[in-house]
Amino acid sequence: MVIQLVTVTIANQAYLCVAGFLVVVPLLPSLSERDTHKEQLYLGECVLATAFGIAIGPYGANIFNPRSWGSTDQVTLEVMRFVLATGVFAIGVELPGTYMASNWRSLVFLIVPLMTFGWFISAGLIIGLFPSLNFTSALVISACLTPTDPVINHVPRHIRLLLAAESASNDGMAYPFLTLPIYLTLEATTKSAVGKWLLVGCLYQVIFGTFFGAVIGTAFRYILKFAHKRNFIDSESFALQYLALAIFIMGVANMIGCDELLACFAAGNAISWDKKFNEKTEASMFVPLMDLIITSVGFLYIGAWIPFNTFNAVDLGIAPWRLVVLGISLIALRRIPAILFLQKLVPDLRNIRQTLLCGHFGPMGVGAIYISTLAVSKLPQPNYPPANQIELLASVTQPIVSFIFLVSLVVHGLSIPIFALGERIWNKARKPEESRTNTVVVSWDEKGPSSPPDPSNITSDKLQHHQILSMPKEK
Repeated sequence: MVIQLVTVTIANQAYLCVAGFLVVVPLLPSLSERDTHKEQLYLGECVLATAFGIAIGPYGANIFNPRSWGSTDQVTLEVMRFVLATGVFAIGVELPGTYMASNWRSLVFLIVPLMTFGWFISAGLIIGLFPSLNFTSALVISACLTPTDPVINHVPRHIRLLLAAESASNDGMAYPFLTLPIYLTLEATTKSAVGKWLLVGCLYQVIFGTFFGAVIGTAFRYILKFAHKRNFIDSESFALQYLALAIFIMGVANMIGCDELLACFAAGNAISWDKKFNEKTEASMFVPLMDLIITSVGFLYIGAWIPFNTFNAVDLGIAPWRLVVLGISLIALRRIPAILFLQKLVPDLRNIRQTLLCGHFGPMGVGAIYISTLAVSKLPQPNYPPANQIELLASVTQPIVSFIFLVSLVVHGLSIPIFALGERIWNKARKPEESRTNTVVVSWDEKGPSSPPDPSNITSDKLQHHQILSMPKEK
């Protein structure tokens, strides 16, 4: 009798690696309480997941290869859509109820002029480094770089909220920046392209999408309140609704063709006007763990998906040195000059240090990969080598954007560890008499620093949202 052993397939190995990573990552914050791993180094799951994805991807161990699945662009589009939709919905829910109404001026200036400035600056840099592209094609690629990912921890609370709200908004607002050059590329006349952009790209996708999400979120808020008063729903069901509603709005908005990201963000923000939803979900670990898992899977997927073989494509005009120069130039010029100019118009930016912080932390992450994949899906399938400008645009968009994603991940992902290490070295180098000081904990709210609370009453979880200032002892 012959016993046939089970063959270990690539799929089995992929399941094992991905599931193993998801088991380990949620444990890292707990381990950090003993001053080890992630939080001590301020490394987020995004950096770790991307590095792991590269390690098990086709350019590493070749265990997990999304590009071998067939319609890779469609799979990538849906994975990124899911990650972004649940993420912006979570930001909308977690923002204070009246935040968007009370901070609208700061957000307007951070979204419209800042995105527009970055759009044109990025296009100019792309034209200079990739002369085979025309200006319209450069605008398509630079539109993919307009969204930002949020910076959640290790910054003052009002800056954290501002960056989170900005990132959730500009993920959806990237649509009109993308659709205008796409229509200019594909439509027969400029008049037809601009008309379609105004009606579809702006009026329907953005404005109607936001209105649709706000209406659904408001209706859902009243339904939850009704169910809560009659004890029809428990805390676990509240947490489940958190994910289910985001997926429902994403599906409906995508089906009717409006901006699903703005719809999800508007719905989450409409729900946050009633604190009952937040109070119920905060008591459950389901929501933060689910958000951690979804984000980790998204970045792990990107790590395995990145087309490293296209970073040196002579026929496409792509060379490593061009990509490196573009990445460094974008980090320096895409946001910082404009936000310095806009500082006095943004009430939440109270000093030059906070302005530089917001200018620097504009990571190009999941949103950039999503918009680039969406752009490629709207363009014809290219030949190799490309026969015309449209085929060239379809061929170079993802290589350029994915390399910029890597540059942004390294620079922004390691900024906080570098700052933290520098501060630690500085503190150790101080004189003993200077280091023996009392600490005053200054809490930050939307209106500025409030009166110092008693440090003994502040838990370790709340310390992330406070800034510690050293003051000499009184003699």
